[in-house]
Amino acid sequence: MADREWDNRTSLITDPPDGQYPPLTPEGEARRAERAAAAAKRTRGPSDGPEDRPLSERCISYGAPRTQANYNSYTQIIQSPDTTVLLQEMIHDARVVPMTSRPHLPASIRQLHGDPRGRWDGDSLVVETTNYINGFLGSTPNVKLTERYTRVSPDFINWEITVEDPATWTRPFTFMVRLKKAAGLIYEYACHEGNYAMEGILAGARAEEAKAAKKPGRPR
Repeated sequence: MADREWDNRTSLITDPPDGQYPPLTPEGEARRAERAAAAAKRTRGPSDGPEDRPLSERCISYGAPRTQANYNSYTQIIQSPDTTVLLQEMIHDARVVPMTSRPHLPASIRQLHGDPRGRWDGDSLVVETTNYINGFLGSTPNVKLTERYTRVSPDFINWEITVEDPATWTRPFTFMVRLKKAAGLIYEYACHEGNYAMEGILAGARAEEAKAAKKPGRPR
């Protein structure tokens, strides 16, 4: 297991000050209820082919920025004068962040990891991301994320993420994750080579279909 850094906070959310998510909008509530109803109806979900399965099961992406802790949660920050790369260990997703005045892509162009743009605000690296395909934490694709990376000591960076989506939450909110410097290397995440789960899921679905086809009264 990867090392964990505990700081005894009761919530990652720093704004609102009560550490709670802001209320959902009526539209956000409706989308959450729709997802919950769909989840209650299914067991394993669609499995006609690998395209039916989530992107993480297909070794495509866990999304970006990935904020989960512990398992494969390392991030390497690589900097050049005009570009910053945020390399996530999980499925080796690399976000290439231009540090120039180049504007965001047109709203009609969407990307899996969004369209990031970076700048410096004093000693803080600020990364603003828009133009998502799927959104973030249940948002709409029109969410805007603003990340601030601030080195507060030789071994720690405060990573603050502000989430803005008026179609999902009644106000923006911010949460902070402390990143601790590690001396180890990031190795290749060979997801496809070890993706036995996909083979098992699809084989299990075919077995269920074959069993159902043998039931009395079912056309052969």
